[in-house]
Amino acid sequence: MSLTKKIIIGLFIYLAFLMATLPASVAMKFVTLPKGLSVSGLSGTVWSGSINNVTFEGRQLDTLKWDLSPWRLLLGQAQVNFALGERNTPINAKGLVRASFSGVYLKDFRFEAPIPTLLGNKKLPLRTQVAGDVSLFLNEFDSGEAWCQSLSGTAIINQAKVNNQFGDYPLGDVSFALSCVNGDIQLKTDEKNNRLGLVGTLLLQDKNRVAINAKMKETADQPADLKKMLSQFGAKDSKGYYNLNYKGAIPGL
Repeated sequence: MSLTKKIIIGLFIYLAFLMATLPASVAMKFVTLPKGLSVSGLSGTVWSGSINNVTFEGRQLDTLKWDLSPWRLLLGQAQVNFALGERNTPINAKGLVRASFSGVYLKDFRFEAPIPTLLGNKKLPLRTQVAGDVSLFLNEFDSGEAWCQSLSGTAIINQAKVNNQFGDYPLGDVSFALSCVNGDIQLKTDEKNNRLGLVGTLLLQDKNRVAINAKMKETADQPADLKKMLSQFGAKDSKGYYNLNYKGAIPGL
């Protein structure tokens, strides 16, 4: 092996060691954080560390821990296993995230948060207020056009309550199976996954658009105000379902 090659290899090993032991607090001095995001209480290294306090747009988050794979960087990818908070904290998340020039990949990903916290100060149509929690569990997600190449998981709205100028709607728990359809994110539910008599799909499309192809029938568990509202969707079909179809911009966005 020539002297030049030995010097290059030695320099590479030295730089790799330097990066592996570089304190996260030092590295953060060279990073410009997005507007509305602030962190404090950094410990550990760039490869394995934690942040005690994370604040995003006024929302206080719990401890963030991460382990970054140095070998993936050699392939032009950034792969990190992370954990935000604990299962008993209001906002918590955990999983594997891999980012590259081709997109983002998630595996064994979990995210849970209160709906009001996610909405923040956003004003919804019809003076709507929403309560409850969201739980997102992704076995796998691979980004693509418009949203995804592949997707497998579940989204659950826990103890959902909606209040607007037309009435009160305690909706309870609603579970959706997640999949990828022609690049769009599909949420699918049926009467086994909710007590609302709701069956159908919702497609999240690009440019903040949504396509809903669903139907609902009256059930004993439905809120009284919801039963009254159903008659506004036209006549029932032969099986007692009202059609709930919509295609256009996501309301409020």
